[in-house]
Formats: sequence, structure tokens, C-alpha cells
Amino acid sequence: CDGLAVMKMVKHCHEESSNMDLAQGALLGLVVDKCLEITNCFPFPKSGDEIMDEEMYQLTVMRRLRRVNVDHLHVGWYQSSDVGNSLSMALLESQYHYQTSIEESVVVVYDTQKSSRGFLCLKAYRLTPQAIQMYKDGDFTPEAFRTLKVGYESLFAEIPIVIKNSPLTNIMMSELNELLPEDKGHNFLDLGTASVLENHMRSLIERVDELYQEAVRYNKYQQVVFKQDTEKHRALAKLAAENAVRTSKGEPTVPEEEVIKQFRPMPVPARLTATITSGQINTHAQHIAQFCSQSLAK
Repeated sequence: CDGLAVMKMVKHCHEESSNMDLAQGALLGLVVDKCLEITNCFPFPKSGDEIMDEEMYQLTVMRRLRRVNVDHLHVGWYQSSDVGNSLSMALLESQYHYQTSIEESVVVVYDTQKSSRGFLCLKAYRLTPQAIQMYKDGDFTPEAFRTLKVGYESLFAEIPIVIKNSPLTNIMMSELNELLPEDKGHNFLDLGTASVLENHMRSLIERVDELYQEAVRYNKYQQVVFKQDTEKHRALAKLAAENAVRTSKGEPTVPEEEVIKQFRPMPVPARLTATITSGQINTHAQHIAQFCSQSLAK
């Protein structure tokens, strides 16, 4: 990834974070020797702007970049993330449409809050083949998850990012480094993790509550299915006894299909939301463990 493209993404994400908005934009570049090079990017218009046609806006920007001989091939998109909470239904759906239309596309997620604490958090993801197949089939039942062996840890595959600068940029950075005053180091012992841990804990509690509600809904479904199966078996047993009496009297028996038709199968609730929520809980737990270990080290 080119350093200039990274700076554009960082600038856009931090500008939108002040308004509590989600920053999103397009990634431009090309594929060289099985390596995706991101050389430029531009932001998407805000969703509240009804006058702006987002698709026409993107085509216009790429057309103008092509005129000035800048890489204009669409290779993915980026979005900001707050408190490490990037995994969501919207992210999964958007990346599915990107990856099915542009095979090499990636999504780059930038964590504004963690980066503001001094840790550049820039990660690239692609949907796994199992996740694409599951979303293509539109089947999010527990049986589909077991068949495709899909869990929250196998929805996305992380792609390593290498940030590179041009030689001229490296020379300029060296000159700027000499002009900057030396850091006195008076903030080295400042932990500054209280607000971060508080936000992670608050988000973790919210996600656990959501997962609990999903578990309650699924347990109710299982109870209804169990009750229906019990009633169906009781009705079939009663029908079998009645058919035995009819057979002894030489009368025609009643087929079992007449009883089975009375019990319609219950629709299986989708488990995609619960899977995504589990992934969010795992992410928050990892961030909390990381911040705690850093504080103990300090």
C-alpha cells in the first residue's frame, strides 16, 4: 500500500470520527505479480447527501484520474472502525458484492481510536470461499454453518499489509525528522488506557447482551420444535392404533400423510447475526487483553 494512500485514508477517517460518522471510500490500484498494490484512494460522498449519485460520483472521479494518468482501477474499499468493532452485517454484505464483481478486491479497516493512542491499526480483509458460498446460497441455518465449517473466525481472512513510500518521500521524511525537536519523554509513563478500556468494556457488554437475546430466541425455537415433534409422534401413534382397528374390521386405513400435513415445519432462525456478534465479542476480548498487558508492562 502506498504511503500517500494510507495518509489519505487516515485523514478522512479522523475527520469523520469527529462527527461520529462512518468514513468509507474507494481503493484504486493494480495487480502486479499476484500482489495487489493500492496506490490511491478517494472518499465516498456522505450517505445523507440525497443529491449526490454515489455510483456516478465514483465513475466521474475514476474517469478524471485516468485523464491525468493515475491508477484508476477499482480494487476495493476502506472504512473506519471505532473501538475495534469492524465486523458487521453491512461489512459482510458490502464485501460480498465487491468480491463477486471484482475478484481481487479487499476491504481495509482503519481503527481511529486505537491509532490515536499511538498504534497504527490498519488491516485488510477478504471473504473466505466458505463465507462467499454461504452468502451466495442465502442459507444461514445451523446446518449450513456445520456443512461449510463456517464460524466467526473463518468469515474473513486477514491479508498482510506492507506500506511502501517512493524514494523522494523517504528523503523528505528524513529531512523532516531532522527538523523536528527531540521528544523530552515526559509522557512515556502516561498509561492513557482508561477511556479505551471503558469503551471496550461497554461495547463488550452490549455485544454479550445481544448474543444472549439471540440464544434466547434460538432456545424458544428449539422448544417449539420439540413440542411439535412430540405432538406429531403422539398423533401418529394414535393413527396407527386406529388403523389397526380398521384393518381388523376390513376397513381402509388412513395414510400417515394426512396427519403429517397438519404439522408444518417451523422456519429455522438464521444464525449469521449470532456468528457476527460472537466475532465482535472475540475482538473486544482480544483488545482488552492487549491493553491490559501493555499497562502491566508499563
